[in-house]
Amino acid sequence: MKKQRVLLAIASLILVLSLNFLQDVTKSVSAQSAQEIPPQLEMVTSADYPPYEFRDTAVGNEIIGFDIDIANYIAQELGFKLTITDTDFNGIIPALQSGRADFAMAGMKPTEERKKNVDFSEIYYEAKNAIVARKGSNLTKTEDLANKIVVVQLGSVQEELAQTVAEEVSGVQIKSLNKTGEIIQEIKADRVDAAIIEEIVAKGFIASNPELELHTILSTESTGSAIAFPKGSNLVDDFNLVLQEMKENGELERLVNKWFGDQEGTATTTEVKAGKSALSFARIAPSIPFIIRGVGVTLLFTALSALFGFIWGTVLSLAKISNIKLLTWLANAYTSVFRGTPLLLQIALVYYATPQLTGYNISALLAGVITFTLNSGAYISETIRGGILAVDKGQREAALSLGVAYKPMMLDIILPQAIKNILPALVNESIALLKDSALVSTIGVADLLRRAQIVGAEQYIYFEPLLFAGAVYYVMVMGLTWGGYALEQRLQRSS
Repeated sequence: MKKQRVLLAIASLILVLSLNFLQDVTKSVSAQSAQEIPPQLEMVTSADYPPYEFRDTAVGNEIIGFDIDIANYIAQELGFKLTITDTDFNGIIPALQSGRADFAMAGMKPTEERKKNVDFSEIYYEAKNAIVARKGSNLTKTEDLANKIVVVQLGSVQEELAQTVAEEVSGVQIKSLNKTGEIIQEIKADRVDAAIIEEIVAKGFIASNPELELHTILSTESTGSAIAFPKGSNLVDDFNLVLQEMKENGELERLVNKWFGDQEGTATTTEVKAGKSALSFARIAPSIPFIIRGVGVTLLFTALSALFGFIWGTVLSLAKISNIKLLTWLANAYTSVFRGTPLLLQIALVYYATPQLTGYNISALLAGVITFTLNSGAYISETIRGGILAVDKGQREAALSLGVAYKPMMLDIILPQAIKNILPALVNESIALLKDSALVSTIGVADLLRRAQIVGAEQYIYFEPLLFAGAVYYVMVMGLTWGGYALEQRLQRSS
């Protein structure tokens, strides 16, 4: 009996020591894992996809939603500071590939094609897709889409699903657009027959657009969302552990109920009765200050691009009229490249290629200013060159005969006269810059247009915020036009 007690005591001691050892090992592994995670991680998303990620524009500029809550929980558990970058959905994977972000959450499905370019976590939410069409269209299943035009979001899993449907059902034509709001507007404008949208997102748009209906697509294929990472990222395992913890402790279910519990009934009775012909500017009224704040970004961007573009254009124009043939050839070749390629392509290359080639994480606004400076300089150089050549040759000959050096001659005599002659053309270029500045919204700059699109996504409407933004753009252009006219009149009086 005594011997058994001794053995039992020894066994208990061994058990306690083993548990302590395992606990120490676990703490050591956890500490090692935590040390491997940087103190700050950048997440990229597309904040125009409620309830996954969007902005409550009546309150502020903060991005909220289902994915954001999950990301914040993971950040708290793993002990890193979370920063969020907003961009178009089709720019998310390029952002990961170029090292602009550490991970991405945007209701993204881990398809085989995407897995070739990025890594994925485990699926954290299973979703369904739906066919959205005008009421009475009777498009209830994929077979009904035969000989129909179907619109989907560019780069989304719904685009892949539509391509699969097109292979199985005859006559299906696919049209891809950047944003869900644009997709809904295409259906309302009767330019397409139907759209394929994630069901939970479609319900919000249906509630705000009573002339539309949806039918869930029955499919055995998984359409779950997962977190995307750059290839070879060491964050995948740590994120998976937290996701598993969220499933086990009920946190994930709580967030699902919070964001997906009730997506219907969001439209008011007045809006439902108004039907498809009504414009509901009252719905965007609380968000108008949010849109207006984009004016400052747009004007700052335009001013910087115009200033640096003018300086760069002047340098190029002087190179074009110089006696050094190499400089002339290089300036002409530069102009040919930047005038011969799309501005949107140039923006994407500068924004996404710079971090990959140089390691410098250039901001979206800076990338836009650099691109517009380089592009605008090419156009302005031709305008300035024409203005210089239009100045009477006698001015140059007189200056040279008086012993005036080339540099002061150009700065003090030729250029002032040339600029006065080409001022209307420079004002036109500035107006074009102001309007084209909307292109920087594609890389996430929160300018006037981007903010209007964000409000449209949040309110499940499209036309009203864009009309308001268009009116603001018109006011700014008219102000610039009148300012240029006043400056032109003043220069004429002083001559």
